[in-house]
Parts: sequence; C-alpha cells; structure tokens
Amino acid sequence: MTIELKPEQERIIREEIRNGHFHSAEEVVDHALAALREKNSSLKSEPKKPRKNLAQFLMESPLAGSGLDLERDKDQGRDIEL
Repeated sequence: MTIELKPEQERIIREEIRNGHFHSAEEVVDHALAALREKNSSLKSEPKKPRKNLAQFLMESPLAGSGLDLERDKDQGRDIEL
C-alpha cells in the first residue's frame, strides 16, 4: 500500500523521530493505528448516554430546591459620555 502524506503530516513524523519518540516512520504509523484501535474499542464498550435538555439538567442539579435566587438584577443602564 502506498500512502501519500500531507507536508504537515510528514513534518510531524520527522519531528517525532528527531525528538527520539520513535525510530522510524513505520513505528509512528504503528503507534497511531494502535491508538486508533484502542479509542474505537473504548467507544464501543461505553454505553451512550442520552442527552439532557436544559430543563432536565437544571432539575437534576445539586442546587435544585436550595432556594437560591438565580434571577439577574434588572439592568439600570449607565451614562455614556459622547
């Protein structure tokens, strides 16, 4: 298989080798593929949580029912010099 890399991708690979993190471009690709597989396998094992709407989020908040007044003060405006 032949893969053509973008200049930025080549720069990153060369930099990783130069910094001593890897010995070859193949090692960089192997590491990247292993990370991708690990990420994909962890995504499959985690059940997706349904998204909450704002009302549900606020009702389940630890502060719900605490009696806090979260209303904003009315903006009184301010004088502006022109």
